[in-house]
Amino acid sequence: MKSTTVLIMAAGIGSRFGTGIKQLEPVGLHNEIIMDYSIHDAIEAGFNKIIFVIRKEIEADFRERIGNSVEAICEKQNVKIAYAFQELSAVPDGYTVPSGRTKPWGTGQAVLAAKDLIHEPFAVINADDYYGKEAYRRIHDWLALDHANNAIAMAGFILKNTLSDNGGVTRGVCKVAEGHTHIIDVVETSNIVKTVTNGKIGAEAAGVELNPESYVSMNFWGFPAKEGCAPAYLDVLEQGFKEFFENDVKDNPLKAEYLLPTHIGGLLRDGKYTVKVLETKDKWFGVTYKEDKESVVQSFKKLIEDGVYKEELYSDLT
Repeated sequence: MKSTTVLIMAAGIGSRFGTGIKQLEPVGLHNEIIMDYSIHDAIEAGFNKIIFVIRKEIEADFRERIGNSVEAICEKQNVKIAYAFQELSAVPDGYTVPSGRTKPWGTGQAVLAAKDLIHEPFAVINADDYYGKEAYRRIHDWLALDHANNAIAMAGFILKNTLSDNGGVTRGVCKVAEGHTHIIDVVETSNIVKTVTNGKIGAEAAGVELNPESYVSMNFWGFPAKEGCAPAYLDVLEQGFKEFFENDVKDNPLKAEYLLPTHIGGLLRDGKYTVKVLETKDKWFGVTYKEDKESVVQSFKKLIEDGVYKEELYSDLT
């Protein structure tokens, strides 16, 4: 079986979440966190290496939480674990951190933090998002096949199924080619709010209505590679980070972010890459705001009642 990695981006500050570290908030019947379900689903789908991208300042809490449970489980499943650290100071050669900058550089840099650890096809996910089992299976099975170096896969979610009842969210809104098999553009769109008109769910951003049936990126991407080789996309991403400093950081030194959907969208518009949509029927949910937590807790409880998961989460892995 081809080796496949899932990279979990867990370095977000979580400013909208308030106090505490939202990636470590318990949501399961036995204090499982969302990442527990992500790790379970990744292992079940066939991924055999997990990389956590975190920040140094949460390392102690993170290692305590993961080290007490997940690492032992992964060892039994012959799944490797590795850690990478996203640092504000990790900028391209010849550049420095702008004075007064405290904001992290974004999801693109989070992936680059693990560049030296990736030597196989890999997927990228957010730590605080629940994607459902189907997304992991579809991405893994796609990665297990051979693809051109300029191919990417994306788990496609429907916008109306990814909104919060408690405030605006950021999504990569996609433009889909005829036939709905590939996307031709993705635009990172912030502060998308849920609307309800005559019982129908809608969405808008900055007062502009969005199609609630649109595909959106939830930062679940798949990047192919030849056996034993680093994915070609990593070099492209690294070059893009330099261009980001030359342009975006120069214009907005304190707040510019290097985001995966923005970078991939640029590659699509330039005709340099293709992105395959792997549609998933599973409903996304996650903790963006403190108020989201209770609905997430109830959602996992319902999944257990429906037999999607065992009450002892990892007990069905063999």
